Amino acid sequence: MCGIVGYIGRREAAPLIVEGLKKLEYRGYDSFGVATIGKTLELDKHKGRISDNSQSALRLKGKIGIGHTRWATHGIPNDANAHPHLDCSGTIAVVHNGIIENYAALRRQLTARGHTFRSETDTEVIVHLIEEEYGTKKDLLAAVQAVVPKLEGSYALLIVADKEERMIVARNASPLVIGIGDGENFAASDMTPILEYTERAMFLEDGDIASVSGSEVTIFNNG
Repeated sequence: MCGIVGYIGRREAAPLIVEGLKKLEYRGYDSFGVATIGKTLELDKHKGRISDNSQSALRLKGKIGIGHTRWATHGIPNDANAHPHLDCSGTIAVVHNGIIENYAALRRQLTARGHTFRSETDTEVIVHLIEEEYGTKKDLLAAVQAVVPKLEGSYALLIVADKEERMIVARNASPLVIGIGDGENFAASDMTPILEYTERAMFLEDGDIASVSGSEVTIFNNG
């Protein structure tokens, strides 16, 4: 099973995310990646072990970030299929634990509308769908709320976007926990990466979508 870690707060995100992903290695994985939001969105992802490739990820700048360890389902283990996945503009990033069962139909529709895919994964359809909604709504939370009803299957999602001072998270049939810190907040697929920093946690329920900043967490369900 894949592992996900997200952070937003007062510290550099990349080192916290890399250490958190190491604590999820017990789940097994064949690739990993990190995206951060600083002056721009920065991305680093690799096939293989974190211990062999972490130095470039640790150099990413920004106090908002998401990371992922992947166990291949759709698409072979390689750098392109590793998460996070980006939209066409390279300004929105998504990590995903779960399986999108209707991804093939969604991918055909998105390709017909002009989207370019860089991977073979089911996850990449999510970021392109968010890209479309974000282009009209100009609000990341509203974009995610519009997209998740289109997804069939299971997901724990972490989404960040350039110029957005928050992280959007969503859950359906895949575990996701938010850790509450002091001027910083975390998200992960279980408590293991969070316990070093806080024991205060909220376990999301199916259908929950949360907007997470460094100082606040707001959870929505059915609007």
